[in-house]
Amino acid sequence: MKLLPPEVVTACYILAAVLFILALKGLGNPRTARRANLLGAAGAAIAVLAFCLSVELRNIWWIIAAVVVGAIIAVPAARRVQMTQMPQLVAAFNGVGGGAAALVALVEVGHSDNPGTLGVVAFTVLIGGVSLTGSFVTFGKLQGILTSRAVTFPGLRALMVLLVVAALAAGTALVLTGDAVWSFALVAIGLVLGVLLVLPIGGADVPIVISLLNAFTGLAVAASGIVLGNVLLLIAGTLVGASGTILTMAMAKAMGRTVTGIVFGAFRAHVSAAAGGAAADRPVRTMGPDDVAILLDYAQRVVIVPGYGLAVAGAHHAAAELAEVLRARGVDVVFGIHPVAGRMPGHMNVLLAEANVPYDALVEMDEVNPRFRTTDLVLVVGANDVVNPAAKTSPGSPIYGMPILTVADAQQVVFLKRSLNPGFAGIDNELFFDPKVSIVLGDAKHTLTKILAAVKTTA
Repeated sequence: MKLLPPEVVTACYILAAVLFILALKGLGNPRTARRANLLGAAGAAIAVLAFCLSVELRNIWWIIAAVVVGAIIAVPAARRVQMTQMPQLVAAFNGVGGGAAALVALVEVGHSDNPGTLGVVAFTVLIGGVSLTGSFVTFGKLQGILTSRAVTFPGLRALMVLLVVAALAAGTALVLTGDAVWSFALVAIGLVLGVLLVLPIGGADVPIVISLLNAFTGLAVAASGIVLGNVLLLIAGTLVGASGTILTMAMAKAMGRTVTGIVFGAFRAHVSAAAGGAAADRPVRTMGPDDVAILLDYAQRVVIVPGYGLAVAGAHHAAAELAEVLRARGVDVVFGIHPVAGRMPGHMNVLLAEANVPYDALVEMDEVNPRFRTTDLVLVVGANDVVNPAAKTSPGSPIYGMPILTVADAQQVVFLKRSLNPGFAGIDNELFFDPKVSIVLGDAKHTLTKILAAVKTTA
């Protein structure tokens, strides 16, 4: 039974759309991000309830069962996920969203013979398939199930061209005939395209792929809104697609790349990388936590550069406390944030916000780079690719052309690393052998805890 008249449903949809827009705006600032998430969730809840109360629902028990099963899976996953695994969770959720949009469009194939609607269906199932498998390949790269390096093989370019042509042909056939078999062919092509699109993307480019696939999912959801005649789905999908596209372009610019160069670069040329682990055979200057504490005792300006290793070790609270102790002594301490440090956009910002680091202490790359020339000591905690000079000096390197944090300009640099193994891009860091660079090997959390204890004893 329909409980809400169309006018009320429309008002609810408008309210939900406004909440979505406010949520996106709020997510642009760490101070308002938590409230923004709640606004977005409230908007989604209002939209779902308004729809359910405005139509005669069939198979209500199947719907309830699906909601219950989804909640049973999602709630524990969201509560238990570690900060280091957040990018993988985002990739997985994104893939599920794209797959859901494709399934909705598949169901609608038999309900319409309008060529325009069928054209939108073709687009939705193709993009949804690409987003589904592309996101899970990204998940595999981030999780270490698949190699993080670019994977190519002879004939890849020709195969991609053939698949695109096949997709166009299948889409045209679906529009002209309305035969559901062509929609299933499009799904299959999309699933294969998603795998082949992401496999050749490696190393530091993977965080950008997450936002790009998020944009794909948004477009698929918007298209499914057209198929279902649901304005709110169209609005929500468009917002996600637009924000994902803007973020992708901003991230690509921050890395000194173009989106087409990131996505199709591996198809044009062979991507070379130094053999991983070669640095372990070369001598480096090492020191212990007490030595670092002595350096900090004489430093007036310090920059801490966080990376994925900080997240893996759970060392962000120790780093935040060290910065607080130094700041209490009058030392100028900031955190230098690279836009792609970690495994997803904003990974380090979220991590350090969890440790209650003041927002004004998080300094982005363009602002912090000029500071290094007058910085006494840089502590690089678990970062590698984002400070690797190969981005400037090694053409053909997976990170060549990416702007980096110029830590080498500082008076002294100390790396806190578990080992001398390469970073996510799979290449060695020549900075380890610079005379002004020292390395403290070990778990970052344990090392920072020891440095903090030593610093406190010299107070």
